[in-house]
Amino acid sequence: MVKGIAQFFEPFLRHLLPDRIARERSGAVVLRWSSHPSCVGLARMELRKVLANWGLSELEDSASLVVSELLANAVRHGRVSSGREIETRFVPRFGAVRIEVCDSSPCRPAVRGLDPDALDGRGLILVAALADEWGVGERDDGAPGKVVWAELVLPVGPLGEGGCP
Repeated sequence: MVKGIAQFFEPFLRHLLPDRIARERSGAVVLRWSSHPSCVGLARMELRKVLANWGLSELEDSASLVVSELLANAVRHGRVSSGREIETRFVPRFGAVRIEVCDSSPCRPAVRGLDPDALDGRGLILVAALADEWGVGERDDGAPGKVVWAELVLPVGPLGEGGCP
């Protein structure tokens, strides 16, 4: 019976789970997602695992929120043409992580004015507040669309508590 249930849910899971997990020579982890909203939570879970493996768990909360906002924007606003998926790339840096989200839409996100009555539109404000740097650029793989990225750096403690001069 369990096998029958697993077979029933297999097509749904294939639709939601990353199509492929690739590790680049640089150590980056690349995941491809469908444009389904449930992929946002799955991406957060994958990022948490990656950060733990890299010894960057201290960035987990902020990085999880950043990837949630960037991927949710791509799911909601990015165009994903047939045969294409949204791609996340987690790139290790010395004491930092770079989070990239690529989609095939040429429309670049912009920080909106803050409307206190709006139910949305605060995602990039959060990304700007949490990330040390963030931006939008052309994809480096030659595919159409854009990459939205954010870098988060481990905080440096005061001297004598693990800080550097």
